[in-house]
Amino acid sequence: MSTTVPTNLAEWQALADTLSFETRAYINDTFVDAQRGATLSTVNPATGEVLAEVASCDDADAELATHAARQAFDRGEWSRRAPAQRKATLLELAALMQAHRHELALLDTLDMGKPITSALGDIDGAIGCLRYTAESIDKLYGEVAPTGDQHLGLIVREPLGVVVSIVPWNFPLMMTAWKIAPALAAGNSVILKPSEKSPLSALRLAQLSQQAGLPAGVFQVLPGYGHTVGKALALSMQVDCLAFTGSTQVGKQLMQYAGQSNLKRVYLECGGKSPNIIFADCKNLDVAAQNAAAAIFHNQGEVCIAGSRLLVENSIRHAFVEKVVDAAAAMQPGDPLDPQSFMGAMVDNTQYQRVLDYIRQGQEEGATLRTGGQPLDSSGLFIPPTVFDDVTPAMTIGREEIFGPVLSVFGFDTEEEALTLANDSDYGLAAAVWSQDIDRIMRVSRKLHSGQVYVNNWAGPDMTVPFGGVKQSGNGRDKSLHSLDEYTEIKTIWMALQT
Repeated sequence: MSTTVPTNLAEWQALADTLSFETRAYINDTFVDAQRGATLSTVNPATGEVLAEVASCDDADAELATHAARQAFDRGEWSRRAPAQRKATLLELAALMQAHRHELALLDTLDMGKPITSALGDIDGAIGCLRYTAESIDKLYGEVAPTGDQHLGLIVREPLGVVVSIVPWNFPLMMTAWKIAPALAAGNSVILKPSEKSPLSALRLAQLSQQAGLPAGVFQVLPGYGHTVGKALALSMQVDCLAFTGSTQVGKQLMQYAGQSNLKRVYLECGGKSPNIIFADCKNLDVAAQNAAAAIFHNQGEVCIAGSRLLVENSIRHAFVEKVVDAAAAMQPGDPLDPQSFMGAMVDNTQYQRVLDYIRQGQEEGATLRTGGQPLDSSGLFIPPTVFDDVTPAMTIGREEIFGPVLSVFGFDTEEEALTLANDSDYGLAAAVWSQDIDRIMRVSRKLHSGQVYVNNWAGPDMTVPFGGVKQSGNGRDKSLHSLDEYTEIKTIWMALQT
């Protein structure tokens, strides 16, 4: 595929027309149809076009894959390979992803409706994650315990075994990289279950992993539904760890499956209803308003850390909301293949109708609709930026995760009231504070019940810091060196020495 970056809609469409899709599962180094022959349709939500019929795996395929993964782990071709050698293979995979960057971005854009510019950023993030984690693995040391001269205590880290990564549809390849990069770098065998709504880039990644030289059974991809192949993998006695990003409801089910089977580790990154707090002493309200709009409307609002609750000090609320509405006017949805489109299409009709239902409910419960609210008159699944003001904690749109381009604005008068509003949520994935008062920034940041707090920005962190939530937003951490902790086991070796 050409390395020249397309610059307009026509060029991206022409490139999309050249794509072919791998539709089979990838099990034990071989692309195969589902054992029972089932398929699922993957659809372009911007056009309604069926892109491909993809293998829909179930328990029979899960059994084959988990057996192959366990055998691969026990053989040790990867699990006992020197970290520097694992690093070299993963860096080769990253290089192949870079060489196919445009293709991978197109697959995610066509599959789930995200704008191509956003998809390119996701692919860059996935490549960066793989490179960062690969480069880290041969720089981590074990420990020697402080003992007397009659003993030697060694503390070593070993791979867990078989890891199942279940990833969502909103950032298909980037979320995949966040899960599989540390798991593979640590020496585990990994089975990837992509969302049934966006499996195409995962299957292309399987082809690239084969080309990079990952041994048979070390990385496998099983497309299919959560209630079939996902459940089978979660209940498998061969699996040692589940790493999941998705809804809180499914995360709870996975924890139950782990308890019903072998007490496998479960790491969850689940839903969010993140507060974005604007104090009146914020230095640049124009910048804050632009960020507040992007925090909810990026990726059509289909973002776990979307800044969906905007908390604004009442003395500036009216003027600030006007700025947000003005910013939203430049973020309208359009053809996902057009580099000028800020937003694309909702992933499927189910999600589209769900968001419209929330919008209706917001109006019925008395929130003030400031902009948006009506779907575009189009054959695609497009919903414009929607802003509700005068939202209260009792309103459904102010409490539940909508996962769409719907912003709920709350007013507050004091710092204490802002904190009460912010923390009044089942979720705790992200939060932001906009202020120039460093004392306030530190007070509020420490009191927010959130896995991460952004100060005078939204979602700025890179690979060097961990990502994850508290409360019903989950318990695991992606990114940074901390992600490697989840895919390794600590072993103590205690030696008695002759003196």
